[in-house]
Amino acid sequence: MQVALLTVGDELLAGDTENTNASWLATQLTDRGVAVERILAVPDDAAVIEDRVRAYSDAFDAVVVTGGIGGTPDDITMEAVGAAFDRGMVVSEQARADVTSTLDAIDESVPDLDIDVDAEASIPEGSRPLLNEEGLAPGCVLENVYVLPGIPGEMTAMFERVAGEFSGERESAFCYTTEPEANIVGTLDEASERFGVRVGCYPDREARHNRLKVTGDDGAAVERAVAWLCERIASEDPVAREWDAENEPAGEGTH
Repeated sequence: MQVALLTVGDELLAGDTENTNASWLATQLTDRGVAVERILAVPDDAAVIEDRVRAYSDAFDAVVVTGGIGGTPDDITMEAVGAAFDRGMVVSEQARADVTSTLDAIDESVPDLDIDVDAEASIPEGSRPLLNEEGLAPGCVLENVYVLPGIPGEMTAMFERVAGEFSGERESAFCYTTEPEANIVGTLDEASERFGVRVGCYPDREARHNRLKVTGDDGAAVERAVAWLCERIASEDPVAREWDAENEPAGEGTH
C-alpha cells in the first residue's frame, strides 16, 4: 500500500508550528508495512489543496490530509477536498449530533460559545464522517482520502479509529557499522541492485557508528541483504541487527 501525507496550514510553512503530525503518521504507517511515498505541507489555499488531493488520490492507494478543518475562516480543507471530487458540502446528521452533544457537555465550563453547528458538522457529500472524540469538528473519508484534524491530540485519536484500514508488505531491518560512510557507498549500491531493496545509511556521530536500514517488499530478500552487508562491512557487533523497528534502540540519530 502506497500513501501520501498532506499537511495543511500557513503556520507549518512559516515555522510557527512544528509538523509533528507528519512524523507521527509516517511512523504509524511504516509500522503497518505501508510505503509513505510523499509528505507535503501546503498553505491554507483551497486551489493548492484541491490540486494536490486530486493528484495524490490518482497516484496513490490513499491520501491522509491533516489540518484546516473546523469553523474558523482559514479552515478550508473540507471544501477543497470536496471540490477535488466535484462534491458539495452537506450537513452530516451523525456529525451534527456529535457536535451538539460535545457542546452540551462543555456548556458549563465554556458557556455562550458562538458555534454554527451546521457549518461545523458539514462534510463533502457522499463522504463517511469520522467523529472527533477529542474535539469538535469531524473528519471524513471521501473515496481514498482521509481528512483528519490538525490538532495533534485530535488527529492521533481519529487516526487510531481508521488505522486498521492501512496495511502493506513493506519490511525493514537494521545493521550497524563503524566503517566511514564514504567507504561503503559501492557496497550499499551493490546490495540494492543484488537484492532489489533500498538501503539507507544514517550516521550517528554520538554513537560513532552508522545505522544501515534495509527496506523492501520481500522479507526474505531484506534478510539476505542484511546478512550480505554484515559479511562485507565491519560492524561494531556482527550480530547487531533489528528485525522489528519498534525494538530499535532509543537514541539512534539521523542526518
